Amino acid sequence: MPDKHLSTQFDTELNNVSSRVMELGGLVESQIRQAVFALSQFSSEVADQVIEQEAHVNSMEVEIDRELASIIGRRQPTAVDLRLLMAISKTTANLERVGDEAEKIARMVKSIINSGTTRSLPSSELRVAAEMASSLLRKALDAFARLDTKTAITILKEDDLIDQEFDGFLRILITYMMEDPRTISSSLDLLFIAKAIERIGDHAKNIAEFIIYIVKGDDVRHTSIAQIESSLQ
Repeated sequence: MPDKHLSTQFDTELNNVSSRVMELGGLVESQIRQAVFALSQFSSEVADQVIEQEAHVNSMEVEIDRELASIIGRRQPTAVDLRLLMAISKTTANLERVGDEAEKIARMVKSIINSGTTRSLPSSELRVAAEMASSLLRKALDAFARLDTKTAITILKEDDLIDQEFDGFLRILITYMMEDPRTISSSLDLLFIAKAIERIGDHAKNIAEFIIYIVKGDDVRHTSIAQIESSLQ
């Protein structure tokens, strides 16, 4: 996090809210792991646990936003401190949306289980992409804690690999539905799961962009990786 301030209380407040973001990140990481396990084992019980955790994630987002509003109101931060607090707010929002995607995966798993077509679906094809997305989020949170722009660039590049996995799975799924139209309904559930996994990667990418914003003061959204690398040199 940024250099220390004359006010040690301000430093304590920044550290506390940053720790809360890491705590929220750990919670949504757990949600993803459980959602992937529910998919791999077609476990309705584990899917229910993921869905139940969503209320806790939502509550933490509201609490962190309340803390941020209090800090901004009392400290009236400028420059890098304001960028940090804004980025924390946006990171919190992205983590909450990751929780939404994990919940979506869990709900689609339950839908597939209820359809009775679990054994015939190519669900194993999604595990690689899911592990990639989970790893990318973990890396983004670690980089955020250290304000590591080098790792942030790596994350932006790795998100493209998840997009490629999604495109490949989409082709597999289309072929599968054409061969057996009876599986179309459950296959669409898998498609929603694949899209949720891709979105988790997108949120990790967003967090990486916030890191660069904090450190450099540059908004790099919608900017090519080559341009971002050039600006960091």
